Amino acid sequence: MLASLYVPEARQWLSMSTGRVALDGYSWMQAVHWVAGSGLYEPRQLFPCRPGIEYLMRRTGLSERSVEYHLGMLREAGLLAYVVRGTRIRGAAAQASEFARMVPVEFDVALGIRTALRDDTAPAYTRAMTGIAETSRELMATLGRKASRKVRRPRPKTSSKASPKGAEKAAEQGVVTAVSDEARCTPMQGGSTGTSPAADTYPPPETKLASGAGKSPTPKKSKAQAAGRRTMNVVGRRFQLARELVQEVDWLRGCSVARIAWVARDVADAGWTVTDVRGWLHLRGGAARVRRGSGLLAVLLAGAATTLDTPAKRAAAVTRWVSAQEAARRHRIEQVRDRRERYDGDAVLPTDPALQQQLADACDRVRQNAATGPQPQNAPEHEVLPQVSGVRDLQDAEVAQARAEAQERLMLGDTSLLTLAVDTMGRPAAEQLYGTDLVLHALRLENGARSPLMTYGRR
Repeated sequence: MLASLYVPEARQWLSMSTGRVALDGYSWMQAVHWVAGSGLYEPRQLFPCRPGIEYLMRRTGLSERSVEYHLGMLREAGLLAYVVRGTRIRGAAAQASEFARMVPVEFDVALGIRTALRDDTAPAYTRAMTGIAETSRELMATLGRKASRKVRRPRPKTSSKASPKGAEKAAEQGVVTAVSDEARCTPMQGGSTGTSPAADTYPPPETKLASGAGKSPTPKKSKAQAAGRRTMNVVGRRFQLARELVQEVDWLRGCSVARIAWVARDVADAGWTVTDVRGWLHLRGGAARVRRGSGLLAVLLAGAATTLDTPAKRAAAVTRWVSAQEAARRHRIEQVRDRRERYDGDAVLPTDPALQQQLADACDRVRQNAATGPQPQNAPEHEVLPQVSGVRDLQDAEVAQARAEAQERLMLGDTSLLTLAVDTMGRPAAEQLYGTDLVLHALRLENGARSPLMTYGRR
C-alpha cells in the first residue's frame, strides 16, 4: 500500500526531486491521469506562483487564482518541478517560472516500471523507462488512452473574449486542453522541459494560430440559397406593406411601421399591395383633419378584405383611383393657367360686384362646355344686369348665396372668386360681402401658392 503522495516545497526543484523527467507530453499525461485516479494526493496549503499566468488562463479558461492553485497542486503531487523560479524585481522585466514535467517515483513503484540511467554521471531524475510489469500493462494502456484523448474547448457564441465567470463555468464542466508533444509554454522548444514565457519573449496570440479546420472546396448551400431569393413569411409581408404605406400615404407619415403592420394585417394576409390599399382608401374617402393616422387607417380598412375579395374588384378600385388622380392633376393645371392669365393678362376687370359675379359664372360655363360640350341656354338674348352699388343693395339671400358659393370654391382650393373681389372692390368691401374669415383664408392660400416653400396635396 502506497503512502499519500505529497512533495514539500523544498523538494519541488528539479535538482531535489525524487521523480524522473518525462521525455514527452504523452508519458507525462499518463502519470497525471494515474495521480488523478489513484486518490493518493490531497491538496495542502497552496502558495501563489508565476508560471506565465496569462498564457495558462488563455489556454485553460480558468481565472488567475484557479491557475495558481492548480500549479501548486501539480507541484505538490510531484508532477512539476521548478527549474527556475520566476522573480519580480522593481525596475526590471518580470521573469516567469520554468518547470520540468516530472513522473513521481510512486508511479513507477505502483505500476512496476523499471528505470535505468543511461549515463552514470547524469542526475537521477534523468533515468528512463526500460520495462513494466505484465500485470500493469492493461492499466498502462488505459492511461495511454486517457493521455491521448483530445477535448476541444467550445467556441464562445457571443464574444471571443470570455469573462472570468464564464471561463470558470467552462472549466467546471470538464473543458480541458489538448496535449501535444511540442512545448507550447515556451518558444525555445528545447529538451523535455516546458518553460513559460519570460522577459520580453511572448508567444503569438491564439487569434493568429490556425484553427485546424479548412474550408471545403464545395461548401454546402441551404435550400433557401439554392432556390434563389429567400421567400418572405406572413410577418415580413405585413411589415413590407406597412413600410410602403407610411412612405406613400401623406397622413401616415411618421407613424410606427409595427403599428401600421398590425392594423393592415388582414389585407396584407389577403395579398393586397400598396396600390390596392390606396384604391380602397379612395373609395372610402378621407378626413379633413387627421389626429392619429393608425386609428383612421383601422377604421377605413374595416371590411376591406371581404368587400374587395377578388383581384378583379381590387383592379377596378385602383382604376377609379388613378382616374381621380388624373382629374385632380388636370384641375390643378387649369387653376394655375387661370391664375397666370389673370395676373399676366391686360384685361380690365369690372368693379361692380354683380358684374364680377356674372363674369365668374360665364367663366364656369366656358370651362364646363370645354369639358362636357355646350349645353342649351334659355336665357334671353339681351339680359339686363341689375345696377347695384355696394352690399346694401343686395338682398340677404343673395349675400348668403354668394358666401356659400365662395366657401364651396375655397374648399376645393379655388380662391379666384375671393381674390377677384379683393382686387376689384377692395378688401373692406370684399370682407363686407363674403365675410372676414373667408377673405383672410383665401389671401393666405393665395400667398402660400406663390411661395416655392409650400406645396398642396389632397388628403
